[in-house]
Amino acid sequence: METIPSFNSYIENCIKKNWDKDALTDYKGATLQFHDVARKIEKLHILFENSGVVKGDKIALCGRNSSNWAVAFLATLTYGAVAVPIQHEFTPEQVHNIVNHSESKLLFVGDVVATTINTDEMPKLEGIVYIPDYSLVMSRSERLTYAREHLNEMFGAKYPKYFHQEHVHYYMDNPEELALINYTSGTTGYSKGVMLPYRTIWGNLNFCFLRLANHIPQNSSMVCILPMAHMYGLAIEFIFGFCYGLHLYFLTRLPSPTLIAEAFAQVKPSLIVAVPLIIDKIIRKRVFPLVQTNRVKLLLSMPVISKKVKQKICEQVKAAFGGNMYEIIVGGAALNKEVEAFLKAIDFPVTVGYGATECAPLISYSDYHDFVAQSCGQPVDGMEVRILSNDPQNTPGEIITRGVNVMTGYYKNPEATAAVLDQEGWYHTGDLGTMSEDGHIFIRGRIKNMLLGANGQNVYPEEIEDKLNSMAMVSESIIIQRGEKFIALVYPDMEEVKSMGFNTDDLNSIMEQNRQKLNLELPPFCKLVAIEIHYTEFAKTPKKSIKRYLYK
Repeated sequence: METIPSFNSYIENCIKKNWDKDALTDYKGATLQFHDVARKIEKLHILFENSGVVKGDKIALCGRNSSNWAVAFLATLTYGAVAVPIQHEFTPEQVHNIVNHSESKLLFVGDVVATTINTDEMPKLEGIVYIPDYSLVMSRSERLTYAREHLNEMFGAKYPKYFHQEHVHYYMDNPEELALINYTSGTTGYSKGVMLPYRTIWGNLNFCFLRLANHIPQNSSMVCILPMAHMYGLAIEFIFGFCYGLHLYFLTRLPSPTLIAEAFAQVKPSLIVAVPLIIDKIIRKRVFPLVQTNRVKLLLSMPVISKKVKQKICEQVKAAFGGNMYEIIVGGAALNKEVEAFLKAIDFPVTVGYGATECAPLISYSDYHDFVAQSCGQPVDGMEVRILSNDPQNTPGEIITRGVNVMTGYYKNPEATAAVLDQEGWYHTGDLGTMSEDGHIFIRGRIKNMLLGANGQNVYPEEIEDKLNSMAMVSESIIIQRGEKFIALVYPDMEEVKSMGFNTDDLNSIMEQNRQKLNLELPPFCKLVAIEIHYTEFAKTPKKSIKRYLYK
């Protein structure tokens, strides 16, 4: 097996190498250069040391993406403490539970979280640190209070002349040592603490260096739009981007499609990492209205000039994403087939990866040149993948994987660990899929989401939803089962509804037409008996998966 180096050595080396370069920017706000990051890390290390934090202690972080969140995370790992990123969308009760369950000693909070949590609900917490300026929100420790009040004085005493590259020395971790506990987003209603040792973080970073770095200029930029408390954004956008020396921009507030498009135009990122919802909205709102005209359709039907038209359209679509990226990597869910087919038809550089928090997160990926429509790539370096099926190419079975990226288990939950990690080290994902002869993985859906038709046939709701989401006035949908009948719950495209002046009767009529049209494409055992309209968006996890359990 390959010798795994210290992960923290990557952080140390990239800071020293890029000392005077821009590192982290809060979009429309301040910029930290790598030496600024190093200085802030050192101050937090002094705070930790003088307040009694020791190697292996848990430090939780809960707030929106920001430069100071990133610094606090780096400071935690490079000190040898265990980071516990908490998604800021979680309710105060969930935050309290995670802080208590993880036995966190300190909690870093953002401005919104600071006003909602109740310190009395976290009795063993020694202190709460305010992310924007690292001031103390609460302290139950005299050592912590004293250390924060005298922090600049302590830093000055330790470095009386200057703080420079040669002063940067971080904790040298070993591969199996616990780096972070990442609590799953709870699509089934509760969170489990995924224990990720340093080797899993290194495995994902090593993959990025092997497969992405050659295509991305080191002095380029990236926009971090995914929450860093979620492994997908943390590993691929932040950890890889930082360790590779990219200039990272954090949106610091709710990343609406308008704000994201504006940031792309200004920053011109060299790589884009996104969930399907973001890509889908930008394509449908900003691109389709330009290209789905009769004139463009006519030009595309002419063999001689269709190639030039496609190239022109591809350039326009690239411009909507800043015009400078090597590729867009989509993860968290599949791309809508209509959007994917359009992007493939114009040779747009998009690819789809697959992962899980339990794999920190990567399981599979393919470069956009090798991307096969409706797949999610091939197993990444250091990972094996199997399909538990007698005919993996044609009959779906559970996807299982093992390798360097796989967790050690769920924190203080041996029963849940035993349910997904077998004795041979295979992680059972709970996803159903097939695999082509050359290793491309095709996901059919979640085992727990699978429905049964009247005669016992397997029904994959995700496949029906994908078709429905491309129909008139549909923004998003979920398929549910009542008895033996299948019903679609639909959240309409309310912007479109308002702009067209449609009333409730009009909308019901459109949805009934959608139902009849969709049923023509579906086998008899999974036809829809009704479409019910939801006038509010479906509740989602931070990676924008609908919380299905709320609607069953």
